[in-house]
Amino acid sequence: MRRIKFIGLDVHAETIAVAVAEEGGEVRSLGVLANREEAVRKLVRKLGAVEDLRFCYEAGPTGYVLYWQLTKLGAQCAVVAPTLVPAKAGERVKTDRRDALKLARNHRAGELTAVWVPDAAHEALRDVVRAREAAKKDQLRARHRLSKFLLRQGWRPASGVQAWTLKYLEWVKREVHFEQPAQEATLLDYVHEVEHAAGRIVRLDRAIEEAVKQAPPQMRAVIEGLQALRGIAQISAVTIVAELGEITRFRRARQLMGYGGIVAREHSSGTSTWRGGITKTGNAHLRRVVIEAGWSYRHRPGVGAALRKRQEAVSAEVREMAWKAQHRLHARYRQLLARGKSKGQAVTAVGRELLGFIWAIGIRVEAEHQESQRQAA
Repeated sequence: MRRIKFIGLDVHAETIAVAVAEEGGEVRSLGVLANREEAVRKLVRKLGAVEDLRFCYEAGPTGYVLYWQLTKLGAQCAVVAPTLVPAKAGERVKTDRRDALKLARNHRAGELTAVWVPDAAHEALRDVVRAREAAKKDQLRARHRLSKFLLRQGWRPASGVQAWTLKYLEWVKREVHFEQPAQEATLLDYVHEVEHAAGRIVRLDRAIEEAVKQAPPQMRAVIEGLQALRGIAQISAVTIVAELGEITRFRRARQLMGYGGIVAREHSSGTSTWRGGITKTGNAHLRRVVIEAGWSYRHRPGVGAALRKRQEAVSAEVREMAWKAQHRLHARYRQLLARGKSKGQAVTAVGRELLGFIWAIGIRVEAEHQESQRQAA
């Protein structure tokens, strides 16, 4: 008689704590093994028939390498959300062994929530997009260091020179000098860091363009479709697709909003209901992109030259949905301001509804692509 084994793995950079919960049986620890491919292969052979094994481990800094190793061996594996693992209120002792036992026990009970595991194409696109995001943060820090240094020393550009334009950098290089060699060296270092960060972003932008060209056809189609929306150009569209994967995995738009953490907190008990700010318990990269895009809907509906060019590659149905989004989201922004909401609150609400249009366009484009593939076959 076949008995399913549920294996909990507490994964670290060098070690993996292992526990197993047999179907209808006991839960026991199997010790600790090295986080190496050969050790994982020996574990799978030791546990018995691979079709009876159900592995799980928490998503974390080790990524999805272990997931790919186990699935390659034919085993089923779930990567679970750490924040959604059930925990006892009075539990005060935390060890690798206990964590593995808890994962195995909860996996057997069906109380774990699995996360989406990207394929190779999505993982590559996600890596380069997040590298660009890190470069943008580094550029902001470098600019702040330089501007605050100049402010402390009393240097200000001439009126009409906007910060961080070409004229501004030319002014810094040509006009700003110090008598003290130490301060001159500081200035040169800060300017070098600003230019270095700008160069990184240019290189990563080119890498993203190349990655999009080499991406699967359906992924490219969704990226083009999302750019029909106001406020979503190529980098934003690529970020959304890299973080979401196939949009059809979300059955409803509300699920996508929850995935982005842009739904309201709620505490209800009896007849009382309390709702607060957004949960922020979703994908922070997705949330940042849609809220940034939401600011463009402050302006009344219109199609500029850049947006018109982006919409040339999409179908009439997608353009119609994007135009509907402009009217609805602009009206929503004005309505919330009239109710006394701050601009930040209004834009956050607009970003949440924008996710609904992103979901609708993604579903439409993926369906169109699959239909064209069936006709071609």
